[in-house]
Amino acid sequence: MAKEPRQNNSPEQLSEEIARSRNAVSRNLTGLRYELDFPRKIRRSFRQETMLWIGAAVAVGVLIAVAPARTKKVYVEPKTGRKSKHRLLEAGFVLGALKIAASLLRPVIIDLVRARLTHVPPPRPLPSRNW
Repeated sequence: MAKEPRQNNSPEQLSEEIARSRNAVSRNLTGLRYELDFPRKIRRSFRQETMLWIGAAVAVGVLIAVAPARTKKVYVEPKTGRKSKHRLLEAGFVLGALKIAASLLRPVIIDLVRARLTHVPPPRPLPSRNW
């Protein structure tokens, strides 16, 4: 909690108290920075306990390499399943319908082509020569 204000402190005493509190805050902040400097702690630990770190890295590598692979089963339908039979049936039906339609429309198409090819436009009259 906040201290009760004192009216009897001299300005020199107040400036000394401010300086002391600044030093205390500065020390606390420096200590906090030191405690939260994890990269420095890891480097120091690696220098002091090198074999322990290498052994841990090897153990993790071995665990990853030896760990069982994914055992989930994947089921694949064979290609000669129901869908391909239906598609083959549909394709056969379409081809049969096209053959019937072609045989019914063949005479009509032949007459149409014959009329287009044999239709000769009437000749244009020659220009008259009045001599």
